Formats: sequence, structure tokens, C-alpha cells
Amino acid sequence: MSFLNTVNIIGSGLTAQQLRLDIVSENVTNSQTTRTENGGGAYRRKMVVFEAVSGRDSFRAALARASNGLISNTEQATPVAGGVRVAEIVEDEENPMKMVYDPTHPDANEDGYLELPNVDMVMEIADAMAASRAFASNVTAFNTLKSVISSGLEIGR
Repeated sequence: MSFLNTVNIIGSGLTAQQLRLDIVSENVTNSQTTRTENGGGAYRRKMVVFEAVSGRDSFRAALARASNGLISNTEQATPVAGGVRVAEIVEDEENPMKMVYDPTHPDANEDGYLELPNVDMVMEIADAMAASRAFASNVTAFNTLKSVISSGLEIGR
């Protein structure tokens, strides 16, 4: 049933955007952290990298299915659904860390400068808004799918 694939695709989008919001909240929480657990200095902003999962087979997989007498994707043992997945969570190496003169801080270097995280609140708010909108779009798609399925069931009465 293809509507189950649609549910899987929408679910992958919801999961990915939820993780994106979690990373944004981690960045905001650590926006003033000057010392990490491993002693690596100030916290570095994290970003989520998404990767599209095409629901289509490669030519090789389609040929193998055809040679085994299977006609469509629905006859596969493990159907492939499309969607999105989180490829990795990376640290932001592009934006430099902020240096502030504060010789009284225990984490200041020998020149009295304190290294602060490269977290920009405007960027984090914009990222959170984009993730929230994408999450809401996935919820709208799910609600639309529910109404289509419900209408389809009404036809059968």
C-alpha cells in the first residue's frame, strides 16, 4: 500500500526536523559555554546535514527484481520508501570563535582573552523558525493524507 510509504516519508521529515530543533536548542543552551567536557575550549556550534533518500531503486536492483520474476516494488521483501535522513551532525568550522577581553575569567588565555562559542542567536532563531515551518508542513501533509484515506474509506461504504 503506497499510503504507508507516504506515512514513512512524512515520518522521516518529522524526525529530521525534530532533531534539527534539538540541535538548535543545544546551541542556544551552550551559547555561553567556555569549557567543554573534553577540555577542547569553547563550545562549537553544531549543524545538521540532511540527505535525501530517493524511494527509487537503482537500475541494478530493478534488473535483479525482474530476473527473479518480481514485477513491482510492492512485491519486494523490503520496500524502499523515500524521505530524508540525517547524514551527520557537524561542527561549524566556518564561523570563527568570538574573543572577548576578560582577564578575570578562569578560562581566559595568558593575554586575558576569553574564547566564546561561535553561536549567533539570530542565526539560531532563523534556523529554529525554518525547522518549525518544515515540521508544520510535514504535519499538514500527514493531516491531508489522513483525510484522503478517510475519504477513500467512505467511498467503500
